[in-house]
Amino acid sequence: MSALRKKFGDDYQVVTTSSSGSGFNQPPPEKKKKRQRFVDKNGRCNVQHGNLGGETSRYLSDLFTTLVDLKWRWNLFIFILTYTVAWLFMASMWWFIAYIRGDLNRAHNDKYTPCVANVYNFPSAFLFFIETEATIGYGYRYITDKCPEGIILFLFQSILGSIVDAFLIGCMFIKMSQPKKRAETLMFSEHAVISMRDGKLTLMFRVGNLRNSHMVSAQIRCKLLKSRQTPEGEFLPLDQLELDVGFSTGADQLFLVSPLTICHVIDTKSPFYDLSQRSMQTEQFEIVVILEGIVETTGMTCQARTSYTEDEVLWGHRFFPVISLEEGFFKVDYSQFHATFEVPTPPYSVKEQEEALLLSSPLMAPSLCNSGEKNSSLDCLETLEDNDSTTKLPTKLQKITGRDGLPKKLLRMSSTTSEMTYSFGDLPMKLQRISSVPGVSDDKQGGKASKISTEPMSKSVADLPPKLQRLAGGGGGRMDGHLPPKLRKMNSDRFT
Repeated sequence: MSALRKKFGDDYQVVTTSSSGSGFNQPPPEKKKKRQRFVDKNGRCNVQHGNLGGETSRYLSDLFTTLVDLKWRWNLFIFILTYTVAWLFMASMWWFIAYIRGDLNRAHNDKYTPCVANVYNFPSAFLFFIETEATIGYGYRYITDKCPEGIILFLFQSILGSIVDAFLIGCMFIKMSQPKKRAETLMFSEHAVISMRDGKLTLMFRVGNLRNSHMVSAQIRCKLLKSRQTPEGEFLPLDQLELDVGFSTGADQLFLVSPLTICHVIDTKSPFYDLSQRSMQTEQFEIVVILEGIVETTGMTCQARTSYTEDEVLWGHRFFPVISLEEGFFKVDYSQFHATFEVPTPPYSVKEQEEALLLSSPLMAPSLCNSGEKNSSLDCLETLEDNDSTTKLPTKLQKITGRDGLPKKLLRMSSTTSEMTYSFGDLPMKLQRISSVPGVSDDKQGGKASKISTEPMSKSVADLPPKLQRLAGGGGGRMDGHLPPKLRKMNSDRFT
């Protein structure tokens, strides 16, 4: 335990696979009743087909597959029964020919040539058929050329024997070479876990290969079986949903040499988007895992299956590492294949985490200014300043405007003046002249605003150097005397 904590930290604790805690010191939930699984842990599907009616004849149309799918006891029974019936039938045919020709009564007559030599009764006819069919050929019993019906029966026997051998022996060979037994050396973890990986809530389970021979083109898929009701009121008892285990990134293609941890990232596209630790105690679902690949030694496709119910999914757990580096090789410790340990994991669903993050994000403040189309930039700044209980603009805006300590009213007035200037620049030249004539401005601007706008002009002229003040005509007069005649005439036409 001390070595483990030194490696993974003090927050980690190794637990057995039978534990169902979550690491948050909560009382263990009440044990649920064991419900019916759709797929057993060994991969067998708990489905039985009933009330087929006349559809049972479809099984006879594919008799070979039907025989292969039968259990071994029925397969052996059909194998022995078919050969026994065929042998008895063909032995009866040979005995019947000998009986019709009268060979049974004259079998010991040396001058008489029977159809089959040394066939006296049914056992001798049966032995003749077995010796011929098995190509043993002892030489004591043989067919003669004086029996054309025996030659025809011999041809029929050869054809029928070849068909029976090909059918039954082929069926037994296929059944013995089925890759189902290869799937027994493919392991799945007893539990699936949910914890954080790379900053994301992830559903994980583990797969392993006990043999040294590889699974070529191994691919894994996951299905979520969950009952649901559609908006139209239709009830779907076993609705199948796909769980993405890396199809878009190619992570579902496995190089299954050592145990691998298969991950399903829980995001907005995941069926577990709103699954939390508390809701998982009331949910009912089943995760079916399908692992497919080609057996390297036989070239046949193998499929291994298992499933995880909601009781077999551990929240806030992680798998124990099983690979260690030895001298010259990597060692896999399968004794820890199913072991898990608790890790700190938020008990909330991804949906709840995203909503909480959205509410606590500082980016929500600018949305207050974007709610109205008529608000100006200074109004937004004023709103932010009221919320922050400050009387100064942000530092960046202070540097841009150069007016660090001005009141907000003057900032609003100056912004109105600048907006008017920019709006005049967008008008045509004639309209700019009309709007710039004294007394023709908008009537809505009061005397207070004109007074405020006049004082800065006089101050700006007073701040000029003496030479520029003389050019400006003293304290704010026009510079007509110093202008060229042509410009002076244009300026006089402007104010007439």
